[in-house]
Amino acid sequence: MKLKPSITLALILLIFLYLPVKIYPQTAFPRLEPDPKALDYYRLGLRDSYTWTELAQISLWASGDSSLSNLEKISSIAAAINDSSELPVSNREKAEFILTYMHRNVLRRYSLYQTRVDTLLSNGSFNCVSSSALYIILCRSMGINTSAVITKDHAFVMVHIDGQDIDVETTNRFGFDPGNRKEFHDQFGRLTGFSYVPAQNYRDRQLIKNIELISLILNNRIGDLERRNNFSGAVPLAVDRAALLLGSSFVITAEVYSSEFLFSDPRKELMDRLLNYGATLLRTNKEEDGIRWALFASSLYPEPNRWNDYLDSAVNNRIARFIKDRKITEAADFLENHKTYITQVNYAQLDSIVIDASLLNRANNIKTAAEGDVLISDINKTHTAGRLTEKRTGELLTYSIQKIAEFLCAPPGRNWRAAAVYLENALSQYGANREIEQALRRYRSNIASDFHNRFAAEWNKKNYEEAELILNEGLAEFPDNRQLLNNRAIVNRHKNQ
Repeated sequence: MKLKPSITLALILLIFLYLPVKIYPQTAFPRLEPDPKALDYYRLGLRDSYTWTELAQISLWASGDSSLSNLEKISSIAAAINDSSELPVSNREKAEFILTYMHRNVLRRYSLYQTRVDTLLSNGSFNCVSSSALYIILCRSMGINTSAVITKDHAFVMVHIDGQDIDVETTNRFGFDPGNRKEFHDQFGRLTGFSYVPAQNYRDRQLIKNIELISLILNNRIGDLERRNNFSGAVPLAVDRAALLLGSSFVITAEVYSSEFLFSDPRKELMDRLLNYGATLLRTNKEEDGIRWALFASSLYPEPNRWNDYLDSAVNNRIARFIKDRKITEAADFLENHKTYITQVNYAQLDSIVIDASLLNRANNIKTAAEGDVLISDINKTHTAGRLTEKRTGELLTYSIQKIAEFLCAPPGRNWRAAAVYLENALSQYGANREIEQALRRYRSNIASDFHNRFAAEWNKKNYEEAELILNEGLAEFPDNRQLLNNRAIVNRHKNQ
């Protein structure tokens, strides 16, 4: 006979209560304050536009390398283009020349995830974001206005020249105004795995600011870190990206998320990174750290619903582990100490689970009949108080009654009759119950077997009169028992010999 806990608790990832009290962590959590440079760069953008050197500085900072040498490399490339004897006169031809120059002298190898401008400068590897960022910088150095374009999984550039908007796919040397260029279409999809989205497909593409494209360098670095399970390292980058685009006064709530960001609102991206890191704490059974993390991070970046869900999950998981380890008292204490961090609904559910586990543990460790009586009373009181469902109350009562009966007939006494009488009284009190009735039948069968064994022992010792007295007593209680009827047949044959 085995009764399982009423609810199996499982690890829950990425689901999160905002407490407006700033609580500092006891462990080394990721940085949550923006890099001051992110805020400085945001303030620069409050003017009409960034200069090309500012865009270069920001792209290198976003890449993780603000060294002067890399900035000088970009300046040298811009100077070489400007001083080239092949530089055309018209801006349209200049814009195409810049792309050609990049592929001849800077870009070497397409790499899907290589988003950093510093890495592009050092070894020539690039993807759509890093090559677009460099192209924008070089165009702006020549006075050519640009915007960035993003699709679901790709980025490129649009140049604005003499009233025309021209697409530039920077990953391909034939990518200037690519719509009708066969060389481009022959190479582009095979090289990148993407499809060019022409201007007329306006629903599938979105124009963004240059600074937003550069911020995708951070976004791609975040993705790379999370692919390597470095969720801690991804958090500061998400903080910096949000600060770069929104400054220091942004608020995170689901109600203010904007649909203007095709990839996603940087506030939501930041919240996802905060919760992903929190989820790693839960996955590694560090629920207490997870709770401290939630309180620490939510004081700076409140998003009530998701933090609420996360804290529910953290408390839920810790209690589940306590119960799995049969540490019921610790589970109850933990729930009581953390009840202010979770919703009332979840508290009620966890309270029922802890109560259930406590009652089940008591049933499995009954030592006296008096303990059993107290347990039955407590189950009924808990149900009356609304802390157990009707169904679960019935299951626990049934299980506990059977465990008490087992105790009553445990060795060495093997008092089957005491167990049977207890079950009969339970049926009288609680009504029909198939499991208890089955147990009662087993115990009564054992009583009948006791009559048989006592009969056989006396019969084998040739105490025939004593054996028959025992048999008659048994048949009076169990007139249809086949074993006892066979014994009667033995007695009758003996008498007729």
